[in-house]
Amino acid sequence: MGKLTYLVIHCLDTPPNMHVTKKMLQDWHMSPKPRGRGWDRLGYSDIIHRDGTVENVTAYDGDDLVESDEITWGATGVNSVSRHISLEGGKGENPTKEFGEMFTPEQANSLVKYVKDFLSKHPTCKIAGHYNFAAKPCPNFNVRKFFLGFGFDAKNLM
Repeated sequence: MGKLTYLVIHCLDTPPNMHVTKKMLQDWHMSPKPRGRGWDRLGYSDIIHRDGTVENVTAYDGDDLVESDEITWGATGVNSVSRHISLEGGKGENPTKEFGEMFTPEQANSLVKYVKDFLSKHPTCKIAGHYNFAAKPCPNFNVRKFFLGFGFDAKNLM
């Protein structure tokens, strides 16, 4: 158990027309290798679907502690102090694309609302992209630049 410190943003790296269900995510993350990753839990707490719907896939109580049953395997080294949210879509060769080239306006609206709500409850937390903790471009857009464009305070952005 650790103090909630980060909200890490991911993408599912799926094509634009692919709808992902919790069952599919469980299969990808929890099935034995080589079919899945062989994890004992999911990598995310929530998913934002293409239509902007936010789906909770790992329960959490919303306080400032990440308890053992709330931990998800989203980013090695920070899972015990993080919540992880993933956007459906994001498949692309160019990790420097703008948000709107890979995700929908509905997802943008939901992500901004989600992060505003998150920061209202956890004002000292940092908002990060998965790339801040791993050598990969996930979520395939610049998280800091995206949120600065919506007037977020730079002190909360990595």
